[in-house]
Amino acid sequence: MIDDTDKEILSVLGDNARTPFLNIAKQLGVSESTIRKRVGNLEDRGVIKKYSVVVEPAKLGYGSVAIVGIDVVPEKFLSVAKKLTEFDNVKFVATSTGDHMIMTEIWMDKASELRDFISNKIEKIDGVTRTCPAIINEKLKEM
Repeated sequence: MIDDTDKEILSVLGDNARTPFLNIAKQLGVSESTIRKRVGNLEDRGVIKKYSVVVEPAKLGYGSVAIVGIDVVPEKFLSVAKKLTEFDNVKFVATSTGDHMIMTEIWMDKASELRDFISNKIEKIDGVTRTCPAIINEKLKEM
């Protein structure tokens, strides 16, 4: 379980993972060593899994970004999910409940390339029964 101080630390790091521990300590009114110990503890416990960079796909030349729901035959569920993680332009893969068994985020240069990728790569994976792409126009919030 994490307490309010840990939640505040996570909030600051969520906004900017490069925030120096000294700055976090000043914001929270605690010592830098307290922040260092707490962050280390959050890492050790697997609460903080990694630090990453959030980029703007369009500024990297990706003009077509889509969330794609994928349905599969149950016995191929995990093998399809694993296969999807092998494609460089598939940036996110999650198993899910609800409308689709697997959710992905795919970045491509052009809409035509996205359509071809879905048709010629994803739909050809053994076990895939249906794909449901939704083109992303604008992300309004990210963690």
